Amino acid sequence: MPPKRRGPLQLAQREVDELKKQVDSLVKDVHSHVESPEEAFRRCQDLQMSAEKTQRTLNTLTKADELAPVGNYNQRKQEEERRIQDILERLNTLSLELSPPGPSTTGNVSKDDSEDDEDDEDDDSDSDNDDDEDDDDDKDERKVVRLPHQSDPRIYTVLSNFKGEQDGDLSVQRGEVLQIIRKSADGWWMAQDTKGKRGVVPKTYLKIGSGVDDEDEEDDDDDDDDDDDDDGTEKSEEEEDELNDDRDKSASHSNWSTVRKALTEIDATDVLSAMGAIPSGFRPSTLNRLLTEEGVTYRGSHYIQPELSQSQLSFKDLFLDPDSGRVRARQVRTCVCFTLWGCRMIPTPGVGVQVLSRHIRICAFDGTQVLSNIHTVRAVYNSKSPKTWNFSPRMSGILPTLLDGDCFIRCNSASPDLGILFELGVTFIRNSTGEKGDLSCGWAFLKLTDDTGNPLPNKTYELPVNGGTPYEKDVEVEVSVTKASGVFQQMLQARRQPKLIVKLKSANSRTRMQLSLLPDCLLYCLNCVHLLALYRQLLADTLLMDRPTMQNADLICSPVLSTFPVLMDQTDLLDALRGAWLYADTGMSRAQKRDLPYLKQEFVKVYMSSVYFLLHSPSLPCHRWADPASEEQRARVIYTILDVLKHLQHTAGQMGGPEVFFDTTHQHLAFDITELTFDLLHVAR
Repeated sequence: MPPKRRGPLQLAQREVDELKKQVDSLVKDVHSHVESPEEAFRRCQDLQMSAEKTQRTLNTLTKADELAPVGNYNQRKQEEERRIQDILERLNTLSLELSPPGPSTTGNVSKDDSEDDEDDEDDDSDSDNDDDEDDDDDKDERKVVRLPHQSDPRIYTVLSNFKGEQDGDLSVQRGEVLQIIRKSADGWWMAQDTKGKRGVVPKTYLKIGSGVDDEDEEDDDDDDDDDDDDDGTEKSEEEEDELNDDRDKSASHSNWSTVRKALTEIDATDVLSAMGAIPSGFRPSTLNRLLTEEGVTYRGSHYIQPELSQSQLSFKDLFLDPDSGRVRARQVRTCVCFTLWGCRMIPTPGVGVQVLSRHIRICAFDGTQVLSNIHTVRAVYNSKSPKTWNFSPRMSGILPTLLDGDCFIRCNSASPDLGILFELGVTFIRNSTGEKGDLSCGWAFLKLTDDTGNPLPNKTYELPVNGGTPYEKDVEVEVSVTKASGVFQQMLQARRQPKLIVKLKSANSRTRMQLSLLPDCLLYCLNCVHLLALYRQLLADTLLMDRPTMQNADLICSPVLSTFPVLMDQTDLLDALRGAWLYADTGMSRAQKRDLPYLKQEFVKVYMSSVYFLLHSPSLPCHRWADPASEEQRARVIYTILDVLKHLQHTAGQMGGPEVFFDTTHQHLAFDITELTFDLLHVAR
């Protein structure tokens, strides 16, 4: 009787079983030091390639490929996909353990670097021969790391000179032979040269193999080297000056270090992904890392500050109109208003994870770097439709800024690829350990110009949500989606793809006028434009009219200017100011609303008697992102104090009276001089 033929899914299942056995054996050998780290790393690389091949095979399988009907086909296929994903995560973790990234050096190896290399080599020799460690120290110090055989597929040749610009980059010369230790999806590969130095190199500078195509290229290299030597030190100094200039220009917006760190670190998200609690395509949030690790560089409180000109003696984006005394309007290359309508078919994290916040982080992006502040809008979640996110819900009263999807973007970049980057994210907490983390559920990009360079028309756009990070391409959020064969199936599959719905819209004349008073680069919520415009007017009055000279940089006594930027990062306090200003605005006449000096005077009074009072109240908890208990307590304190302040103002018959600061029923934090002083040199961009 002939043996029974096995279906494609059953064959894939056997491949997964075999891979799991090999991975278990490899892990056991690594822990017991049966073989050298180099051999273990090579086995790990081979297993990674086999696992990726099996994963691609699983992704292409459909129920129609089976020779006979298979019960619970989709469930069984998803189980195998989860197993192969688990295997890949284990291999990735093991690969990082076997090849830790080392620092990059340029030119001659420094003493510290050589000592580090010697220590690493000593560690390797210790793991191989524990008994002879004292006898082999001198030999290991003189050892030079040698590359494998030239036929190894991990051997590449450098096509062009590359000089490292940041820590972790590896400077290489044309024709140099490298060993690739790890390949990353962002195009920056971990490599090691013949001297044992490690660092990341762009893959576009590399060619597989260790040979040069012809001898002419080698001759050209020799000629180039001779020319470089003849030029002397002047050319090298010019190159260093150009490199320093490039570093200065891109220092504030360089994101590669954060991206590389996100791709090499192992955190809670990697563990959850290995457990199957995170859908495929999810990554640690790139924009959240920029917000948390780069200080105020990408926060709205930084971008609302005035920007200095190249001479550092005047301002670049803040001027006064001498005739009217108002801030001079500035037109930028891109000024767009848009609305977040919602997201659909967004996967949800699995069991063992509690989601604290579903949100979208937004910024200006040109494909390589973030060009503006990062603004966050929280989504409204409905348990009946967990894969649908909604924004700007209809409600009575003032819509909180955190939930408002009506935004604007101002950017003066001339990049032809300028657009808006939307990163869908969740903040979660692990039920077992209580560890918090931020995940990217995917990203979408809306280029603001068409192929001819004209602005996009105002209409609704459905943007596909891509998996991975904004620096990865062709990564799906859900790899379990089967390949469709018919037209009807393709239509159904298209409806199952994650989508972000965004509407570009036009603003009225008053809003456009207020937007023209803001900084040249800013992305924020539309409902706060009038408050930002008033702050810019006060800023211009203080910096351009009240200073003795434009070169004077003394501390300025202005509690409004010194504390208002804080509200950009704590939107609940900004909402409190909006509410207090709306309450004051309802009591003004039409003539008073058109009187700019009166408006500025009233704005200062309202500010001092509302959010300034709240900022220095000991009962207000510290601002914490996605902390429900803290958010509820802050909301309770804010609205309780605002009600009391309104009652005091109503009793006194005027806005912003000083009596609110002398009320014995409310305590205040200890006085700090920084709450009254505006330091221009410290905050100016």
